[in-house]
Amino acid sequence: MFPWQNIDTVLLDMDGTLLDLHFDNHFWLSLVPQTLSRQRNISQEEAQTLVESAYEKVAGTLDWYCLDYWQTELQLDIIALHHTLVDRIALRQDSMPFLAALKQQGKQRILVTNAHPKSLALKLEHTELKQGLDAMISSHETGYPKEHPLFWQQLIAQFSLDPARCLFIDDSEAILAAAKKAGIGYQLGIKNPDSQKPHKNFSDFPAIEDYQLLYKELMT
Repeated sequence: MFPWQNIDTVLLDMDGTLLDLHFDNHFWLSLVPQTLSRQRNISQEEAQTLVESAYEKVAGTLDWYCLDYWQTELQLDIIALHHTLVDRIALRQDSMPFLAALKQQGKQRILVTNAHPKSLALKLEHTELKQGLDAMISSHETGYPKEHPLFWQQLIAQFSLDPARCLFIDDSEAILAAAKKAGIGYQLGIKNPDSQKPHKNFSDFPAIEDYQLLYKELMT
């Protein structure tokens, strides 16, 4: 699928790419509206409409990914709510073998996430993900989400990357497009970010549902 001899660094999204997106989807689409419904004594439908409208207002911006923003905006203890669901935080089954294969082949592995640092810390605490990475960066450190070109400029400069020799893996086609526009040489989508939901279709980028395909390529 890729000319691995031309790839030095693999940039990896976290939620939906290395971790099962089920945790985040359940949190933001079920637990938050349910909690809001109880707290404000409104119907589940009203709460659902309220949060979906709030989400749409800031979609694609850094606020969308910011736990502090949502704590203020929704007047909910978002951090405490996260801790009630830690049993749902899970690695994709194919992630660690793939990360180990990348290391064996001498590829640099950098986590590139829009996750808020507090969310990132919680997920690292409850998985072994950190052991499979060489470095990591949250977009909140740069002031720009991955959808923004300045995020990529800062990433490339911070790690002294040759963007043409990087592969970026993400479950969002819009973010893959942003990476391509920023000069990242190779892009790959993930069709099954949430283990509990149907697979996604990608129109403009190659996409897989199992890292075993890449693992075989790497190890031959």
